[in-house]
Amino acid sequence: MPTSKDFPKPDCWYRHFVSYGETDTMGVLYYAEYLHLFERARSLYIRERGMSYAEVEERGILLPVREAQCRYRSPVRFDDEIFVHIGISEWKRASMKFTYEVWNKDKTLLHATGMTEHAAVNAEGRPTRVPDWLKEMF
Repeated sequence: MPTSKDFPKPDCWYRHFVSYGETDTMGVLYYAEYLHLFERARSLYIRERGMSYAEVEERGILLPVREAQCRYRSPVRFDDEIFVHIGISEWKRASMKFTYEVWNKDKTLLHATGMTEHAAVNAEGRPTRVPDWLKEMF
């Protein structure tokens, strides 16, 4: 796989088939759908580490997105099989940054890259330190 050798570890691959409803009138994956793909990949990534996103929230930590970015490189079309590569590229005191790559079926063509930065907040919405148990999952 031609992914960058410095992609953050641990990592995860989310497999997805593009549905008709996710495309625009040109049959291309609608640009905003990439953020949905990032979210699905993030949920799988957390689950593969041993906990669901819901369980993280039940423990009192919410992870709202405070910044999102996507760079589109090559179009994805209806019924394409794609893979979203995800890892955490940066930890701060009260936030974390997830990095994404969207690849074609055989992982030879990079369709998009992106990132989302998430604040760690408590149930009242106040910033809080990223707990050790969450960092240890990754």
